Amino acid sequence: DGRVSSVSVQQLIEQISCVNKAKMIDHVGGVEEGAYEIYNCVEKIIKQDILGCEMTDLEGKDLGNKEDSTAPEEEVFGDVLWDAHDEQEQMEAFQQASNSTCELGFEKYFERLNDLVAAPAPIQPLLVSGGPGSGKSLLLSKWIQLQQKHSPNTLILYHFVGRPMSTSSESALIIKRLTLKLMQHSWLVSPLTFDPAKLLEEFPRWLEKLSARHQGSIIIIIDSIDQIQQAEKHMKWLIDPLPVNMRVIVSVNVETCPQAWRLWPTLHLDPLNSKDVKSLISAECNSANVKLTKEQEKKLERHCRSAATCNALYVTLLGKTIACVGNTGNIDEILQQCCQCQDTVSLYRLVLRSIQESLQSDKEKGLLREILCVIGVSHNGVSESELMELYPELTSAVLASLLHSLHKMCLLTYGCGLLKFQHLQAWEMVKLEYMEAGENVISAYRQKLVEYFTMQLRVLILICFSFNSQDRVTWRSADELPWLFQQQGDKQKLHKCLLNLFVSQNLYKRGHFAELLSYWQLVGKDKSSMAAEYFDSLKEYEKSSEGEESMICLADLYETLGRFLKDLGLLSQAVAPLQRSLEIRETALDPDHPRVAQSLHQLAGVYVQWKKFGNAEQLYKQALEISENAYGAEHPRVARELDALATLYQKQNKYEQAEQLRKKSFKIRQKAARQKGSLCGFALLRQRALQLEELTLGKDTPDNARTLNELGVLYYLQNNLETAELFLKRSLEMRERVLGSDHPDCAQSLNNLAALYNEKKHYDKAEELYEKALDIRRRALAPDHPSLAYTGKHLAVLYKKMGKLDKAVPLYELAVEIRQKSFGPKHPSVATALVNLAVLYCQMKKQTEALPLYERALKIYEDSFGHMHPRVGETLKNLAVLSYERGDFEKAAELYKRAMEIKEAETLLIGGKATSRHSSSGDTFSLKSALSPNAFLEHGQR
Repeated sequence: DGRVSSVSVQQLIEQISCVNKAKMIDHVGGVEEGAYEIYNCVEKIIKQDILGCEMTDLEGKDLGNKEDSTAPEEEVFGDVLWDAHDEQEQMEAFQQASNSTCELGFEKYFERLNDLVAAPAPIQPLLVSGGPGSGKSLLLSKWIQLQQKHSPNTLILYHFVGRPMSTSSESALIIKRLTLKLMQHSWLVSPLTFDPAKLLEEFPRWLEKLSARHQGSIIIIIDSIDQIQQAEKHMKWLIDPLPVNMRVIVSVNVETCPQAWRLWPTLHLDPLNSKDVKSLISAECNSANVKLTKEQEKKLERHCRSAATCNALYVTLLGKTIACVGNTGNIDEILQQCCQCQDTVSLYRLVLRSIQESLQSDKEKGLLREILCVIGVSHNGVSESELMELYPELTSAVLASLLHSLHKMCLLTYGCGLLKFQHLQAWEMVKLEYMEAGENVISAYRQKLVEYFTMQLRVLILICFSFNSQDRVTWRSADELPWLFQQQGDKQKLHKCLLNLFVSQNLYKRGHFAELLSYWQLVGKDKSSMAAEYFDSLKEYEKSSEGEESMICLADLYETLGRFLKDLGLLSQAVAPLQRSLEIRETALDPDHPRVAQSLHQLAGVYVQWKKFGNAEQLYKQALEISENAYGAEHPRVARELDALATLYQKQNKYEQAEQLRKKSFKIRQKAARQKGSLCGFALLRQRALQLEELTLGKDTPDNARTLNELGVLYYLQNNLETAELFLKRSLEMRERVLGSDHPDCAQSLNNLAALYNEKKHYDKAEELYEKALDIRRRALAPDHPSLAYTGKHLAVLYKKMGKLDKAVPLYELAVEIRQKSFGPKHPSVATALVNLAVLYCQMKKQTEALPLYERALKIYEDSFGHMHPRVGETLKNLAVLSYERGDFEKAAELYKRAMEIKEAETLLIGGKATSRHSSSGDTFSLKSALSPNAFLEHGQR
């Protein structure tokens, strides 16, 4: 009746009202309604205040679909898909790592880490090494807290890798997450590829972009990086020279550190000394009011002298074990048992057995075993509610008691609401204790999880894909079920699971692109076959779809498939599902509904990649009009359409129109940031104002030189070449004075000036500057560095333009060599470099040298994209021309026929003639081509 129910509740309300960041919900009604209201409030707080997402009432009211509450997350990063679960997991990992109040004499390590930040560039990553449980995660998390407190201008990006083969250890997701954080902090809204190889290739460029924008140091920390599978291959950006204001710290176990990284500067964590051991055990005992005798303390000190028994985890666990016995048990007896344990795994075994002994029945002991084993064999952990559904005999009281003991003794922890092992050694102990029979036992527990999550999917099918069920099933089922089939080696069931549209949709929409792709590769399907199977499944589902809700759901599935195919590079196949999604939404909802704008936006994105700019412009304008009518002219979704149109105009060299739209979008985002209380954008504006003030005063600093370079690029893009030349020259002169003429930053200025002279047709000047830039980069950078390939390529294009074809050949060969080293000999980018070299040989009338290059490129394209991809068709056309010129008319006709078959198939799919991305004339282009200007004038690359 609106009255406070008890004195204790009144006291609680009074306490809460004094807390600054507390939210009190005044609710009269049933318990379930109150819980639902609290849930909605918490969800809104997480999305708005923690993740910084815009929430709109419009979609929730119009569509009644809970998934729409996640749609605005895409606005923050353009069309990038963001997984709140992954981000929350990282925040919790950081909090758990820094949970200890004992710092174990870390002061000396803090000094070393501080020295790294202050050291002059260039500097290699710092390796923090130590044995398992030595305190690496604790050290890094404590140091991050100190840095955040004392150096607020320092941007720190961290990633804590969990158990091997968990989501947190997947390299593509780590790189994607770090890239998104870079975009967030630099206020960049740009398209981001999901292709794992391209993500890896583009990551150093994002580092460069942010370093150019950020006033202050940038620190990237990756804990337990050696737990990532093939870490050397997937983290190869670590060996590239870092931007001058960027530092990288990674932690590894001594035994599993990759050999190539052992040459880096290393901070090794020493075993704990006797003082730290005593302090840590005393802290645990004092928390339980347990007092040790002098003799007991000496016995512990003698025991904790070996490397295995004086690491932080072992000593912490030892202290907890003694404290747990407390005043009720025989401390000497437990101490004697502990002293027989010679490593952390054996001590964990003692802890587990003491928990077993505390249980009242064999049934409870059996449930303990089941809980630990089923958590261990899962992909990312198991929730409490899932455990109770898996084991109906498990009561909430027994579960709560077991979890309390397991959590207290450092066996289990929580992450995103899932129970998982707190340390790898705990899982190793469980395998030794309960799974001595090996793979058969593990397989049996995995099968139990398979049956459980398969049942969840069946429930989904039985109730006709209702939205509530979809939300409940797909997050956990999509995370666990395909992975379990992969571990079991059951390709047939994995294939069937992937064709469940909601499972694949959920993985893709949470950004788990690489994981989804790896499952299909295991099944043995190429990209084209996969696309065809998805399309067939969708058409089957469409036959059974009735009613507005089902059709809205169907449109979402079609859109997801189209975006997935676009990210795979299958542009021709992407158009049909996106077009179908648009048709369904226009019919089921309304032609002016915001979801229709979303379909128009995605379809336009494909046409941009096709270079069908007229079609894309028309679609973007329609999307803009709908968004303005639905949300108002100052909504972030309107800004997204303005940004997309601006990028399109930029690709067409319409720089004035692009600049007008960018300014309009920037004002909208400014206002949105102010409303959300986000200081990110305004901090950036303040930094720029300070930089311009320093420029006016004429200080010679690397930052001012960088800003001059950026201003030169800006004026160049506005076609004000004279002013651009002044700024670029001044940037070069300042860098030569401050950094020396051989510094990589000087190569950037030389490169940009050369590009400008190339545009003004002053080819001799451009040639001289490109050659200087290339010489500096050859001496300063690794032989396979992207910046070296970049300058070499544009100098080669200039040589071709000037008719100096012989000088261009070694540079095109260098491009092939660098791409092979970076991506492997079978990557599509290697094929593109081979085509460019082949075109050059054809222009030199060296058809014999060109032929094997074309043939090798064709094989790579066919293996990568399938036999009907447009790139295959273009290469066949080039080979046909070459065969014709060599007089082999029959072969030329055969090749040309194949090329035309691909072109016709492409035309049928996209409803018109497709634009070619390659031609027999090679890669000659002007500086202001349809490609982004940033590809030629470097903002942040050295």
